Amino acid sequence: MKKKINFAPYLLIAPAVVFMLLVVAYPAINSILMSFQNYNLTKPQQRGFIGLTNYITAFHDPLFYQSLINTLIWVIFGVGFQFLFGFILALILNRDFRGRGFIRSAALIPWVTPGVLIGLMWTWMYDGNYGVINDLLHKVGLINTFIPFLSDANAALPCVIITLVWQGIPFFAIMILAALQGVPGELYEAADVDGCPAHTKLFKITIPSIKNTIFVTTLLRIIWVANSIDIIFSMTNGGPGFSSMTLSVYAFKKAYGTLDFGYASTLSILLTLLLMIVAVFYLRNFFKSADEQ
Repeated sequence: MKKKINFAPYLLIAPAVVFMLLVVAYPAINSILMSFQNYNLTKPQQRGFIGLTNYITAFHDPLFYQSLINTLIWVIFGVGFQFLFGFILALILNRDFRGRGFIRSAALIPWVTPGVLIGLMWTWMYDGNYGVINDLLHKVGLINTFIPFLSDANAALPCVIITLVWQGIPFFAIMILAALQGVPGELYEAADVDGCPAHTKLFKITIPSIKNTIFVTTLLRIIWVANSIDIIFSMTNGGPGFSSMTLSVYAFKKAYGTLDFGYASTLSILLTLLLMIVAVFYLRNFFKSADEQ
């Protein structure tokens, strides 16, 4: 007797599938198609298929390479310091002390604050005329005259990275803290009996026990940071000059600044391919290390 197919599960997930196709699949396919076109809204009469011209233009565009380098710096230092300080904060919050619940809640404030608002707040703090950072540095005697941090080509990118780190620390802290709650206390008790020092327990018990959480959160944060534009756009707009321009900001400005959606789509596709390469390399090494263990 032929088994009857139950369509109920498929009907239940159908709305989510349709939503994902409309919100994710369609824009992605449309971007790929536009990357092969001369799709500039200021020149509708010239719109049409141009093959790989946009990609060739990108590989001969000096600003593309500068944006690529800035993106690598933005991601490596931004995510790296977010993880480092987030991990330290998680270890602190995992201890038992008075007011721990309040501190845990307060630590989320930077993460739940909108990126544009964070950008505006830190822009005021970095201001060369009345910024609190300049005021503090002047009061402790580290500087004699106020520094226009965001107007300095050498300081702009490090400044927005500091802002990004401040915003992202709570994400790592909360995710790692949740993982730390699942580490069996018996492991630490056994280590204490054996007389293991703190750094041995950290590298032999804590980190191996939460490595999956570290892997997932780091990969997600790399993707998010590489695609983020709100902090940079609200603080420096990619400047001064192009000193803080990342690929995502460059693509955004090309799309909504010059209305060249064809070239902007090309930049977005190249960034996506770069992130895919990073993700594949990251996943390959992670599963390789897991198999070895």
